[in-house]
Amino acid sequence: MKKLLLAIIAMTALAFHGYAQQNTLKVKKDTVARSLPSPIDSPPFPSSEWDGAPLIGVNSEAPNYPLQKLLGLKGRFKIYGWLDFGGNISSSKHSNAPESYDIVPNGVGLDQAIIKMERQPNTVQTKHFDYGFLFTNIFGTDYRYTTGKGYFSDQLLKHNSKYGYDPAEIYGLLYFPKVEDGLILKIGRFISPADIEAQWAPDNYLYSHSLMFTVDPYTFTGVQATFKLGAHWQLMAGAHAGNDMAPWSNSASLNGLLMARWVSADNNNSLFGGINSLGSGKYKNNHDNLQMLVATWGHRFNGTVHMMTEVYYMWQKDALVGGTVIDGPPQDFFTGVGAGSLIPGTSKAVGAVNYFQVKFSAKDYLSVRNGYLSDPQGNRTGYATQYSDHTIGFVHHFNSLIMIRPEVRYEHAYKDGITPYDNGVKKDQYTAAMDIIARF
Repeated sequence: MKKLLLAIIAMTALAFHGYAQQNTLKVKKDTVARSLPSPIDSPPFPSSEWDGAPLIGVNSEAPNYPLQKLLGLKGRFKIYGWLDFGGNISSSKHSNAPESYDIVPNGVGLDQAIIKMERQPNTVQTKHFDYGFLFTNIFGTDYRYTTGKGYFSDQLLKHNSKYGYDPAEIYGLLYFPKVEDGLILKIGRFISPADIEAQWAPDNYLYSHSLMFTVDPYTFTGVQATFKLGAHWQLMAGAHAGNDMAPWSNSASLNGLLMARWVSADNNNSLFGGINSLGSGKYKNNHDNLQMLVATWGHRFNGTVHMMTEVYYMWQKDALVGGTVIDGPPQDFFTGVGAGSLIPGTSKAVGAVNYFQVKFSAKDYLSVRNGYLSDPQGNRTGYATQYSDHTIGFVHHFNSLIMIRPEVRYEHAYKDGITPYDNGVKKDQYTAAMDIIARF
């Protein structure tokens, strides 16, 4: 805990020192492109940029959505959100786990009710310091995946509640335009920078999530510095308290973060990856302390077809089967409560996923996802096996505020005698699902 706080203070002090001294540094003339042209059309796709946010030199300010206009607010402070309702028909009767986020089978529910309040710094300009912040509130069944120990976490870890609230993002942003080709310092609780699949519904290609993303880190609390190094490179360095926990939690451990982003000159290829978490890796007080190496490749075939591919390797020491302990009580949609058996030594997991997208129009696209997860000791899912999941989905925007995402999916566990689905009775699972997102 003390080491983490010292690391955060040190990185913050260094950034302020750099800002204070920037007038004495040899500052480059503004010959570096602030950003390359956006490689992907958004809409219909969730983002117009390759992975690796925050991106320096790109305008990230949100539009003025209806809530902003209703409140009569102008300027760079934004308040907005969305409602995401989803439903599915499943071959499982009781639970879709380990699938996410539609964990409850054969029904309809509120996945996400989100309210965001933010001010984004202007990183396109290079003349002066700027600042920002973000506060994201989530209510719904999806809180089960964003919950961090120490942030109202008893809803999940002590009560196994179906619905809950989570302040999933609470951070400040400091922008120093003349440190390298730009520096953004992020301080607080933030989404893990790795991952094609974001935690927020409008930012994902499909409704459901692949198995590999169901079991990886969701949020960190700490500090992250992002440096722009020319037109094609960005570097991230940071320190945090471990995956999905507050620094004041009795499970917190100091972890480092070091990742890099590269985009080709023709903008057809992007690589983003590195160390998402690296520390002692010791499972602590019934909570995961995941260590993670990760790499993402984005490739654009042409203006209508592109794909994203990600691989990772995760590990930790002396963990339990099933990972972080949910104490209960068991619910029909999730019975895997209580502490699993000890896994002496190192438990590990390997994940891979490919997203393949075809744009049909300014409002429509098709997405095909194929994923793989190896969980040889059962630390991530509670079952020692390899999985694959295969999904085809179609996304349609009715307008700038409303979209639907129908999909069909099949997943399978490969090890003989292992049945992870429907609370431990089936080797595979079929689902047909759809959600509707309404922004406000």
